[in-house]
Amino acid sequence: MFVKVVKTKAYFKRYQVKFKRRREGKTDFRARKKMVAQDKTKYNAPKNRLVVRFTNKDVVCQVVSAKLTGDYVLTAAYSHELPKYGLKVGLKNYSAAYCTGLLCARRLLQKYKLDSKYEGVKKVDGKYFLVEEIKDEARPFKASLDVGLARTTTGARVFGALKGACDGGLLVPHSQEGKRFPGYNDEESKYDPSVHRDKIFGKHVSDYMKHLKESDEKRYQTQFALYIKNGVDADGLKKVYENVHAAIRKDPKATDKKKTVEKPKSYSVQRLTLTQRKTAVKEKKERIVAEINKIREEKGLVVEEEEGGAVKIRKKDKVKQLSTKKPKAPKSAAAATDDAKGGKKKGKK
Repeated sequence: MFVKVVKTKAYFKRYQVKFKRRREGKTDFRARKKMVAQDKTKYNAPKNRLVVRFTNKDVVCQVVSAKLTGDYVLTAAYSHELPKYGLKVGLKNYSAAYCTGLLCARRLLQKYKLDSKYEGVKKVDGKYFLVEEIKDEARPFKASLDVGLARTTTGARVFGALKGACDGGLLVPHSQEGKRFPGYNDEESKYDPSVHRDKIFGKHVSDYMKHLKESDEKRYQTQFALYIKNGVDADGLKKVYENVHAAIRKDPKATDKKKTVEKPKSYSVQRLTLTQRKTAVKEKKERIVAEINKIREEKGLVVEEEEGGAVKIRKKDKVKQLSTKKPKAPKSAAAATDDAKGGKKKGKK
């Protein structure tokens, strides 16, 4: 049977290994190139990206600038920071993604001293908003949304972070029709901002809490145990998010988590001469002997040496022999001569 060789030796000799993150399925380099490539007519004008990622327990928002040496994170915000602003539960839902995007935007604008000029939307209404340039002032900070390999379906959480960043005063270009925001109706081709607003304030969570509490109390106690523990009920959830938004705008600065660690003591090691080392050893021996004698005196022990090298310790008229092995007596001259000759011959008269 004839089998055609598709991949020949020449193919493998010219094979080029793909980038590591492409092999791992982490980065879409085609999309990245479009977002990162600078205009040829501009010099040293890097394009910034609003990178949104979701882990098992966290929402990550970063504003990243790409350079030849690598990506530089200009600022970052995480949903695990939200308990500082009053949100202790539900740190991965759509509302938390909005809060994280808002925090990232306000923190970035504060860093570049643009927070007073571009305040964004203070009263959340869910309507389309894109910050506009102020005449004779610094232009708004512009960044493109980088969703990575996430599915850009309608109502996805990445667009919650996008909306939070835009409402925070960051210029992130997106469609005015709101086709990917919650509240967009495909059949009517119409966007309802009120639906999006309810999603930002966690109305979907609140409704589910009420439904579960009425239908299955036991399951409600289990599923919303952390909400109950932190005193968050279905009616007060909206107020919690309003307070979180206000707290983020008031102080978006990141707290320094670096703990002050005491520096270890620095020791100057001095080299000793041979004479100094011998002296130190001699002093150590004398110190140890002195400590042993002191212990013996406290316990009332007396050390005695007998003839032949045996050592005895006496305490209250009791003798304890430490070494029971006695040294052999020196042999006589005749015995030594017999040993040299092979010993005495037994049986001979």
